[in-house]
Amino acid sequence: MAEDLSKRKYKHWQDEGVEKIPPDEEEDINAVAEQVNGMQRAQFNSHRHCYTGTHARTHGIVKGRLTVKDDLPPHLKQSMFAHAAEYPAVCRYSSEPGDPGLDDRIPQPRGFAIKIFHIPGEMFDSTKTAQDIEFNSTPAIDLADAKTTREILDLRIKYGNNKPELYKHLEARKDTDLQKGRDQVRNTHLESTRQYSQTAYRFGDYVAKYCLVPSTETQRKMYEETVKPDEHESDILSQWLINFHNNHDAEYLWQFQLLENLDDQPVEYAGKVWDPEKYPWQTAATLFVPKQDPFNYELKSFWEDHMRIDPWMGLKTLQPLGGSNRLRKKVYYASSKLRREMNGRREIAVHSIDQIP
Repeated sequence: MAEDLSKRKYKHWQDEGVEKIPPDEEEDINAVAEQVNGMQRAQFNSHRHCYTGTHARTHGIVKGRLTVKDDLPPHLKQSMFAHAAEYPAVCRYSSEPGDPGLDDRIPQPRGFAIKIFHIPGEMFDSTKTAQDIEFNSTPAIDLADAKTTREILDLRIKYGNNKPELYKHLEARKDTDLQKGRDQVRNTHLESTRQYSQTAYRFGDYVAKYCLVPSTETQRKMYEETVKPDEHESDILSQWLINFHNNHDAEYLWQFQLLENLDDQPVEYAGKVWDPEKYPWQTAATLFVPKQDPFNYELKSFWEDHMRIDPWMGLKTLQPLGGSNRLRKKVYYASSKLRREMNGRREIAVHSIDQIP
């Protein structure tokens, strides 16, 4: 008989120890903001266009709808999942590094971002009415806290064009496997790839990480195929994505993994995976994407030049938690501000999917 997960003792988001701000974190965060802006300026020098500091390469953008289940147990009826509902959404597939010209044949973490509209509830920014959600294809983030982020970005800036030298420095670290893991990810169809929040978030009364699980048979089957550098072209991931979305509907399960044990499920250090065998994933909603062209040039330009994804602009009941998320609050703003200035574009607060091309 399946365990009744509603009877588990989940941590409250305000429990002691959920967040512990380390000394000098603000200094590290400010340094990272400067590092990311420096990386953006370097990309501008190459492309004469300023991109976001991470997830610069767009593979495709699609529109869909998020459906919250109507039979959730009480511990999952949290925040925007408290009631059965349907919400329009727009989603972007990307590659994690800050180089928009990154060759698809190079294995790297892949990203998925969602902007969800017409969400009820109190927002951090009262002028914004959409909920932003970020995902990455690796369950743990190598930039696990502010101090680690500062150290790793420093190494990437110094030795990013000299992989043997970079690896020599990474291998001297205690988190070597975590840092080298990004170069060893499975390079496969984006629409078949499971996506993770990596960091923890408030989940109504509780704390959770979340993930998106491809749920159609077609999507799952595509995961079996991987990129072959000797056979495929440099934009193969976009080619695959265009072919898939033009011919198939897509569906993802939105699942949550709730916090129960702070010693085993750290919030401040996002470099550790919360064991799914001990702390099961639980489905609260589905994301449905109907057949469509995922590479609309006008939409791509609108997203990259005018939109911003930032979960700190979302619901207070989905507050980002932990050091990596406190870092994002300042760094995302600094990255976006520089991008608008260098491209001569203004940020547009998108309140409805009808504003999007």
